[in-house]
Amino acid sequence: MESKERFILHVRDLHVEVRTKEGSFKLVEDINFGIKKGEILGLVGESGSGKTVTSMSILQLHDRKNIQVTGSITLHDRELNGLKNKEMRKIRGKDIAFIMQNPMNAFTPVFTIGHQFIETIQAHTSLNKKDARELAVDVMESVNLPEPEKLLKLYPFQLSGGMLQRVMIAMAACLKPSVIIADEPTTALDLHSQLLVLRLLEKIRVEHGTSILLISHDLGVISEMADHVIVMKHGKIVETANVLELFDNPQHEYTKKLLRTRPTLYSEKQPYTYTL
Repeated sequence: MESKERFILHVRDLHVEVRTKEGSFKLVEDINFGIKKGEILGLVGESGSGKTVTSMSILQLHDRKNIQVTGSITLHDRELNGLKNKEMRKIRGKDIAFIMQNPMNAFTPVFTIGHQFIETIQAHTSLNKKDARELAVDVMESVNLPEPEKLLKLYPFQLSGGMLQRVMIAMAACLKPSVIIADEPTTALDLHSQLLVLRLLEKIRVEHGTSILLISHDLGVISEMADHVIVMKHGKIVETANVLELFDNPQHEYTKKLLRTRPTLYSEKQPYTYTL
């Protein structure tokens, strides 16, 4: 394992247990990995393998009454595990951004996109409403979202899933977080929207040096995006490798099985444009 100083986000000896009336059950155990600046780390495995449990642990979003998280999770060498909710709220959004699978769940339906975008910016900066709105427009323009002024006046239900996902990524990017955790960000989208979202994540990584934890069951997505890959099964890591090594020479039987059944994101390399 490389020295922790080289990692922006470092997870060591992570164990997560859920307590029930029937007893305690391990959800994930002995999870170790680090992400360097500007790196995309793919986290793959079938449903129930522990991918989302791991990301929720990093974000400290588990219900502490029922779920026990042990081990170390550091961001820029600051320990996150066990931080009080008030402190974690300052970190979530600003230092670690979270992009979820269903963008509808990220927005409150009764408020406009603009209201929620501006509120997010103001929660983590000292900007006034006017300046926060200008920043929102600038960021949306920088990620090629069409007519940002008009978009800010719309409600979430008035946007397609793909457009909402891109707005959510723009919101995540506007505060220049060190790490973005993207949990199945393309699963609910059509192929065209998938391409837009993945290219947008790549653009943010290149321009801002953002590190990305890309969680997916889709190895087609991982092969296009990731630098390194972690394969999880039943709450444990079964293989870790450089993306080329993993696809060319998988070691674990489970990884070989995933590769045999993977969908192909691109049937051939397509010229890419941002047009809708």
